[in-house]
Amino acid sequence: MTEVEKLDAGLPYCFWDEAVDAQKLNAVQICQRLNAISVTDYDARVAAIRELFGSVGADPVVLPVFNCDSGRNIRVGDNFLANYNVTILDIGPVTIGNDVMIGPGTLITTVNHPLSPKGRREHLGIMRPVTIGNDVWIGGNCTILPGVTIGNNVVVAAGAVVTHDVPDNVVVGGVPARVLRPIEDDTQEA
Repeated sequence: MTEVEKLDAGLPYCFWDEAVDAQKLNAVQICQRLNAISVTDYDARVAAIRELFGSVGADPVVLPVFNCDSGRNIRVGDNFLANYNVTILDIGPVTIGNDVMIGPGTLITTVNHPLSPKGRREHLGIMRPVTIGNDVWIGGNCTILPGVTIGNNVVVAAGAVVTHDVPDNVVVGGVPARVLRPIEDDTQEA
């Protein structure tokens, strides 16, 4: 298997591989262009977001400075907002639903590395997808780790580190994040 095939299969892969690195270099160039476009030029920013991401719903907003590993692995729904200084390390799929707001300074990552120093010396990475449901608000300076699924109608409190799946209709916070309380889904008709 090639290193890209290993990556896509969720197997350990070499992140210094030329083909793996080429994905990142393409994303870096598009991110630089996106970050250079004035925040008042909505149409140009949307065009750059659509060029970078794998799929984009209606009315996306991505504020500078935004960085990602691939871009093509990011899929967002309608009314997506990534506030200032958001990083999405999308070496694998990052699927985000409708009406999601991501606070400034947040990191979403699909890449992990071995605990063993030998594996790290071999430049190994391991990919696990991240999924975020609809109507999610991720507060500022949060970290969403590889393999996590966040349900619908979730609030992730500022500074939280999400290490495990999060059910629907809750507020989570802390390091590691844990459920703090349920919240009502007031979008449902009575």
